[in-house]
Amino acid sequence: MTEDRGGGLSAEDREALFAHVSRRRASAPAPRVGPASIAAPEGATDFTTLPGFKELQTQSTFAAMIGLENPFFRTHERRAGAETLIGNRTLSNFSSYDYLGLNGHPEVQDAAKEAIERYGTSASASRLVAGERPVHRELERALAEVYQAEDCVVLVSGHATNVGVIGQLVGPKDLIVHDELIHNSIVVGAQLSGAQRRSFAHNDLDALEKLLVASRRQYHRVLIVAEGLYSMDGDWPDLARLVDLKKRFGAWLMMDEAHSLGVLGKSGLGIWEETGIDPREVDIWMGTLSKTLSGAGGYIAGSAALVEYIKTSVGAFVFSVGLSPPVAAASRKALEIMLREPERVERLHRNGKLFVEVAREHGLDTGTAAGTAIAPVILGESLKAAMLSNKLSERGFNVMPILHPAVPERLARLRFFITSEHTPEQIKEAARVTAEEIAGLAGTTEVLQNLAKSFS
Repeated sequence: MTEDRGGGLSAEDREALFAHVSRRRASAPAPRVGPASIAAPEGATDFTTLPGFKELQTQSTFAAMIGLENPFFRTHERRAGAETLIGNRTLSNFSSYDYLGLNGHPEVQDAAKEAIERYGTSASASRLVAGERPVHRELERALAEVYQAEDCVVLVSGHATNVGVIGQLVGPKDLIVHDELIHNSIVVGAQLSGAQRRSFAHNDLDALEKLLVASRRQYHRVLIVAEGLYSMDGDWPDLARLVDLKKRFGAWLMMDEAHSLGVLGKSGLGIWEETGIDPREVDIWMGTLSKTLSGAGGYIAGSAALVEYIKTSVGAFVFSVGLSPPVAAASRKALEIMLREPERVERLHRNGKLFVEVAREHGLDTGTAAGTAIAPVILGESLKAAMLSNKLSERGFNVMPILHPAVPERLARLRFFITSEHTPEQIKEAARVTAEEIAGLAGTTEVLQNLAKSFS
């Protein structure tokens, strides 16, 4: 480089330096810049803006203003059977699915303990990748025998069983038709599937037939779904008619037996035994382990092809851990005891009929309940149902309310679950006290009027 007379770079050298710097800049990596940011809509990261949250807050505030204790999430301090311990008080319990009193049975507990000794408490991975445990297949074979099915598969969640299986079996070219009172898991599964969904009025199979006449030709596959015993009303459908319809219209029939096993039929085998229908006439039997079978999880029984497809294609099975071995062992033993001791089912039948009879004698509205393990007492107002639940708790009875939007407001209710272990005295007293408390219960309008007066 040369210097000009002023001691600086010459024009030629300055041009050369500029060219060199330009080349270096062109070859250098782009300078780092901060991450882009976009202003989110107001409340987009605030959980309290989620749909329904403000309504929950309003309900909680209103309940506090009228002194209404939240009847949900009560803490049970020991096994909750026909009796339970809440707040160091023993209550007659009518909010348990332990229909045959097998949860806590010594043989069931021993079976679970033996499974823990052999397998630990977890399958530790999905059965597809981690392999089988004999206890799973023993339970599945026993359940398949209940329905005279070729095979069965158990999954870790009853809700996920319906969601996963229905979501995979049908698609956008198909149709799902179901009773309007069907369980949430079936509705969610239908939504996941992308299939068209239609509902028919509760147990109105004439309406189902009309729907099929109008719609069947538009779809490739049709899946009809009904419950063996409806968990809100304690009634069941005409299974023979459902089988006839599925045959005539070339559809699959799926029966959700979550509340039926152990409850319906002389031996507790469910709706097919209750109605005398060959269980092989039903394409898909679904059930849960959390009621009569003293465990947790769901199952599907049916053809070998159906079960093989589920075990390799349904995400709720493929991508989920296998059923806990001690739970599988406990449910297997509970099923064995159910079949060995039919007197438990007989006792449950007597108790279910007794409750409905006595409740109706006291003027209680039990709807269409058929006198099984489930009986509603319909009040027609959510506030009255919640208030009644608290009043009964004070009187020594644990019974949960079913409120809007779980049911329409006009059908808000208390839901009584009857078991084989309830005594006739417990049942009669529960009905009597319920009627007594309803007679002195204020309606929603009166509560609102009294609240308004307190502010005036």
